Amino acid sequence: MTIGVTRGTTARERPGPLAGPTVLELSDVSVFYGDYAAVRNVSLEIARNQITALIGPSGCGKSTILRSLNRMNDHIPGARVTGQLSFHGQDLYAPWVDPIQVRRRIGMVFQKPNPFPKSIYDNVAYGLRINGTKSGLDDLVERALRGAALWDEVKDKLRTSGLALSGGQQQRLCIARTIAVQPEIILMDEPCSALDPIATAKIEDLMYELSFDYTIVIVTHNMQQAARASHQTAFFTAEVDQRGSRHGRLVEFNDTSTIFTNPTEKRTEEYVTGRFG
Repeated sequence: MTIGVTRGTTARERPGPLAGPTVLELSDVSVFYGDYAAVRNVSLEIARNQITALIGPSGCGKSTILRSLNRMNDHIPGARVTGQLSFHGQDLYAPWVDPIQVRRRIGMVFQKPNPFPKSIYDNVAYGLRINGTKSGLDDLVERALRGAALWDEVKDKLRTSGLALSGGQQQRLCIARTIAVQPEIILMDEPCSALDPIATAKIEDLMYELSFDYTIVIVTHNMQQAARASHQTAFFTAEVDQRGSRHGRLVEFNDTSTIFTNPTEKRTEEYVTGRFG
């Protein structure tokens, strides 16, 4: 059993960075909104310099888990996390941990490109300025745009609004804005869902290049994208309890090649082959 991969080699097959030590560890993590458990009992380890894909049907908790990794769920009234979620062994939800500093080290790129209504330059410089950087901005902005494979396309129009760029360019601008502050981890929540196939291919190639310097966790509904772009894959599903409430649960976590060609769980096989979900 396998799923077709239609374009080029996969992230696993190209020469790339070796998996480093664990940087994020989830141990029996559940996320609640009030009394409702959106996702339950997730345990997995995310290795440095790897691309980890979270896949599964709508409502299975994968985006909820992604947002918990840099405490974005803190912004939702009533949201809380139980279990242990550690970054380099440090409990991310300990009372003394500053969530703003967490989000600086664990950046996020959202589903829909969201450049600020500012110039290309000011979009990239925004986080640097917020963090107090005043000198060397030109070099740092250029480095971030080069890192996002966007410099050659925008170097002569840095004072143009970021909103004037194409959708794919806007998403790469958002990636440049994220990496400008030099995070260690980049979270991506369906970063290609609003893009055409050409722009999607550029983002996937960019993720591969970024994995040499960053750890990447991506949520995607696109099975071929997960198969092409990731090294590790976690499959989530939604289960219904006796009261009829749906709760997300991690079914299987393994090397991407194993998930797509020889999964342990029947539910995983049925999902990646399109038989449910």
